[in-house]
Amino acid sequence: MSPGAAGPAVPGGDREPGTAAATVDVDTYRRAAGRFASGVCVVSTRQGSHDHAITVSSFASVSLDPLLVLVCVHADARFYDAVEETRTWGLSILSTSARPAAAWLATPGRPVVDQLARVPHRRGPRTGAALLEDSVATLECATEAEHPAGTHVVLVGRVLDVALAPDGVRPLLHHRGAYAEL
Repeated sequence: MSPGAAGPAVPGGDREPGTAAATVDVDTYRRAAGRFASGVCVVSTRQGSHDHAITVSSFASVSLDPLLVLVCVHADARFYDAVEETRTWGLSILSTSARPAAAWLATPGRPVVDQLARVPHRRGPRTGAALLEDSVATLECATEAEHPAGTHVVLVGRVLDVALAPDGVRPLLHHRGAYAEL
C-alpha cells in the first residue's frame, strides 16, 4: 500500500480509544480466541521446598538477541506470588503424552504441597525449577520484566538454558477449549 493510501475499513475503527472493548461480547471473544490453536506449556518455579506450577497456552518467543520469551499468568495466582519472589522459572512445552499433567496443573484449587508428586519431572540445572519429562522442549528463564495486563501479568524471561526432546515427539495443542494433537 502506498503512503497516504486508505486501508481496508476496520469495524469500529472510528471509535475513541478504549471504547471498542465495551461493545465486544466477552463470550464471542472467548470463542474467537479459542479458535487459535496454541501449544500447551507448564510454567514452574521452586520456592523454598515447594514447587509451584501452572498450565498455560500463552507463551511466545520475544527476541533472539537477547534470548527472551514471555508467558502470561493470572495476577492473583499463587504461582505468580512464588515467581515474583524467586525471579526464575522453568517452561515445559508439553508433548501429547503430558495431557494428564496439563489437565491436573490447570485444576483450580489443587493442593500447594506435592503438586508434582504424580508428574514425571527433573530439576533444571540453572534454576532448580521442575521441568516435565513429557515435553518437546524445556527452557529455564530468569524474569527480565513484568507487565501488568488486565487480570494477568506478562512475564518476560531471559532464557538461561534449553533442552530438546528427540525428533518425532509430538506437541500437545489447545484448540476450542480442549486438548488436541497435530
